[in-house]
Amino acid sequence: MLALQNLWTRSSVITVFLLPLAALFSVVATLRRLAYRHGWLDSVCVGVPVIIVGNITAGGSGKTPLVIWLAHWLRAQGYRPGVVSRGYGGTARGCVEVQPHSLPAEVGDEPLLIRVKTGAPVVVGRDRVAAARTLLARHPGVDVIVSDDGLQHYRLQRDLELAVVDAASGLGNGWPLPAGPLREPASRLESVEAVIRVVRGTKQPNQPVATWRADYSAGRAYRLRAPQEKRALRDLPAGDWLAATGIGRPEGFFDMLQAQGVRFSPRAFADHHVFRPQDLPADGAVLMTEKDAVKCLAFAGTDWWAVELDVAPETGFIDWLSARFKR
Repeated sequence: MLALQNLWTRSSVITVFLLPLAALFSVVATLRRLAYRHGWLDSVCVGVPVIIVGNITAGGSGKTPLVIWLAHWLRAQGYRPGVVSRGYGGTARGCVEVQPHSLPAEVGDEPLLIRVKTGAPVVVGRDRVAAARTLLARHPGVDVIVSDDGLQHYRLQRDLELAVVDAASGLGNGWPLPAGPLREPASRLESVEAVIRVVRGTKQPNQPVATWRADYSAGRAYRLRAPQEKRALRDLPAGDWLAATGIGRPEGFFDMLQAQGVRFSPRAFADHHVFRPQDLPADGAVLMTEKDAVKCLAFAGTDWWAVELDVAPETGFIDWLSARFKR
């Protein structure tokens, strides 16, 4: 996946060679979207408002941290949110409710992180409609559903579409899969309710449509073996840290650590990497994201630390979101 993401940043001989497949993918995706738009295929209303947090590119753009922020925000407004997700990387079949003790190998690392960080009920399933119905059947008090990803899962009727775009990688070379990262054409961003530009460093290229800004920054850190003890990054012992991560765009994690003045050696793994004890030094000083940490708890070294992520959408977006919910 890392090699593909690097390939998708520019045009090359390989991407040009893949253009016929990309054209076929684009035609199929467009026809499917039109089929739902014109009612040739039915979308399903599950009975409560549904918010989609998705993107039009393959790879990490920062959806899950925004889902976590949104779940907290909804609860603060008096709502009782629940979350559905595909559970990418997990082996679960059908619809499975995520518990704090669930195995990431079964339910996926991101759904488990959402459940642990928010306390909201989370159900994973490839069929988002079935997952939403399972969620409501088990938790009838849920009055709004947030879908982690699923912008292209048109069978689930939605009330609000939020598209997340990473400021540093943007839309890559702008070509459809597999020649580029696009799941849908860039024009799709013009039909969503809001586009959120995730800023994790200094690179902020122009986006194809107007966007709201959300700053992601490194927050406090905690030792995997003692998660209740949290420290600011500047208060961590000085030394040569190994920063290891298996997220969609590992450079984002490294950029945030650099912004905090942390000295480290970077080590990037593929997105959703299944960590094993031999992947990281048991006696080393290691920094990782919380998404990585949920997969390392069973064999964490004594000096392995997870770094929390602070999500700060701009005030205008929060005001806009509040106004939408009032309506």
